[in-house]
Amino acid sequence: MQCSYFDAGVCRSCTLMGVPYPDQILDKEIRLREMLATVGTASAAEDGTATSAPAPIDWLPAITSPESGYRNKAKMVVGGSVQHPTIGILDHKQRGVDLRACGICTPGIRRALPVLADFIAFAGLIPYDVPKRRGELKFVLVTESPSGALMVRFVLRSEGQLPTLRKHLGVLQEALPNATVITANLLPEHKAVTEGDREIVLTESDTLPMPLGRTLLHLRPQSFFQTNSTVAEQLYGQVAEWVDVANPRSLWDLYCGVGGFALHSARAGRTVLGIETSREAVASATMSARERGLPQVRFIAADATEYAVHAKPDRVPELVIVNPPRRGIGADLAAWLDTSTVQTVVYSSCNPTTLVRDLEAMPSWRVTSARMLDIFPQTDHVEVVTLVERRGA
Repeated sequence: MQCSYFDAGVCRSCTLMGVPYPDQILDKEIRLREMLATVGTASAAEDGTATSAPAPIDWLPAITSPESGYRNKAKMVVGGSVQHPTIGILDHKQRGVDLRACGICTPGIRRALPVLADFIAFAGLIPYDVPKRRGELKFVLVTESPSGALMVRFVLRSEGQLPTLRKHLGVLQEALPNATVITANLLPEHKAVTEGDREIVLTESDTLPMPLGRTLLHLRPQSFFQTNSTVAEQLYGQVAEWVDVANPRSLWDLYCGVGGFALHSARAGRTVLGIETSREAVASATMSARERGLPQVRFIAADATEYAVHAKPDRVPELVIVNPPRRGIGADLAAWLDTSTVQTVVYSSCNPTTLVRDLEAMPSWRVTSARMLDIFPQTDHVEVVTLVERRGA
């Protein structure tokens, strides 16, 4: 992939830009295999003697992505002036750098960004000046569904320009008719985050349908969703395949987000419970389960670790799916899994370093199968999904 922004030196976020894509995949696979090959080698038997080397992992072919146009969510900083707003990033002096033609964004997002820039100027929304801590509009967040529908979120410092945004909403909807969800998010604090806690929905719809294969998911404004729809569909398919082979009567989907793993793994006679701290995500997942007529699939808003470690023994499932944030599942949940009656774990990781740490804290388990996922081409970011089974099983 070639990028004029990278070539000009105005954006170096994609650190592997220019590296042939096959080489990117090979390097990431080698790194993952080396990291996971060490899991279990430092453990010791009960009598203190060293254990034998771990059994080889069955590595499945990598799940690759289109090199460009793959990112379904753009988190764009708004800079510049009212008359000439920039949508992109900030440079080293905290000035706006316009990236409205960013090649890793989906085509629908690339078409939308110039329209949004024109709307910002037309409506007179004042870009936030980071050094001076003045202005109102901090970010524009745009998500595209595989169907082409858009969710557009304006991150404002206060309600000061909310009336202006409401007044001109019709103009934006006419210029961007596929923007089915438009919101204002309030972020009054001056800190390095992209959104605040309060969301004000400006459109009739507050949910973006996200069809992936035969499963329709729903995304509300503050819910997490995989940023690469092409790879996400294959990831959910791989996990569902492993779950079907294990054929558990019950499973938990911890850190379930909008329910992608749970809904793809739902089968007749199988009870499924999704746990997620975000109430917005739980509402989205519950909507999807209800629409599909899956009464055996439930979602609750709770902390995954707290729920698991305090679960009654008769509530513990046969299989657990975990898809934690970059910090991993942590020592407490890893310890609980190690001593629980759970028979199979599927661990989807966006941070191989914490994955290895968590697996080392689960000496009763071993990785039997693994698959790399290239969710972020042109970067050194790598994700992996693993099938983890009890030793000796």
